[in-house]
Amino acid sequence: MSTAPGRGQLRRRAVPGQDRSNNGCRRQAPKHWQGYLMSWSASHLARTLALLALATPVATVPARAQRPAPRQPGLIRVCADPDNMPSSNDKGEGYENKIATLIAQELHSKLDYLWFPTRRGYFRVLNGQYCDMAIEAPVGLDMAGATKPYFRSGYFFVARQGSGLEDLSSLSDPRLKKLKIGVNIYTSDAENSPPAMALSRHGVVGNLTGYSTFFDDQNRPDDVIKAVADKTVDIALAWGPLAGYFASKSAVPLVLTPLPATDSLSEIPFQYNIGIAVRRADKEFRDSLNAVLERKGPEIQAILKEYHVPVLPMEGPSQEKAARSTAAPAPADSAKKAGPG
Repeated sequence: MSTAPGRGQLRRRAVPGQDRSNNGCRRQAPKHWQGYLMSWSASHLARTLALLALATPVATVPARAQRPAPRQPGLIRVCADPDNMPSSNDKGEGYENKIATLIAQELHSKLDYLWFPTRRGYFRVLNGQYCDMAIEAPVGLDMAGATKPYFRSGYFFVARQGSGLEDLSSLSDPRLKKLKIGVNIYTSDAENSPPAMALSRHGVVGNLTGYSTFFDDQNRPDDVIKAVADKTVDIALAWGPLAGYFASKSAVPLVLTPLPATDSLSEIPFQYNIGIAVRRADKEFRDSLNAVLERKGPEIQAILKEYHVPVLPMEGPSQEKAARSTAAPAPADSAKKAGPG
């Protein structure tokens, strides 16, 4: 669900013009939803995946044209965003596309895409039997079942090399109150990413520039990263896969620094174990996917590395719970994000 956590687990609706609603965050205009990122390093794997893509039948079906149905043997229907690089697109260029192809090849199945923007209601499409899996979802997601995690990432500070801000690593840093900060907004209601929401608890308000995640020809996934490179903003807070992928393509050297696993004031999580989302009832399919993730772990990690996805050390549920228990308690009505974005 690269799909970045915190986006409510989905994100994306047109954002009208600019305004300053929600945490003083100035929005920039409509867009699709975001993505995740990386660049290739293993030419052998690239050739292998290219052969897999040729060997695996792929069909593409718009959401409105497909009818719900239980999972069929020999067919895997994938929920994917048609314009959400580096996660996925309808040209098959994202890392989710490559992972889906690898899985289909391993399970000797035809691969069928249901193109659907990762906005609110995304997992309802999965649970409504329009598709069988979504390649990225936080483990422990309430809205669907999930496999074991195959990588962990989080939100990162993105700074220009030589800016003097490369050492920023906490939202409690007083410099943030004076900086122009780029963040992603996930819906037309100005739903913010987890770090953007947590900033208000640290007294950082009124100096955020919001970049919508409803992408179109004018508004692209890399806008928030380009804003750092061209000095439109001083620093950005972005989901790791997106930040890593587009930073690797920047002509201006950029530095990524991870936020802590959990915010000290709001208890909002900034790092997530990511697995594959499936319907809770599809336990046999989930177990098959777990076996593939185990068998093909090195190849999957190579795909993530190709797209420069910043992978963090995996944490188990007990570690995450312990990390949260050391954080200061948040007000009962404070927003909690159950995943990236």
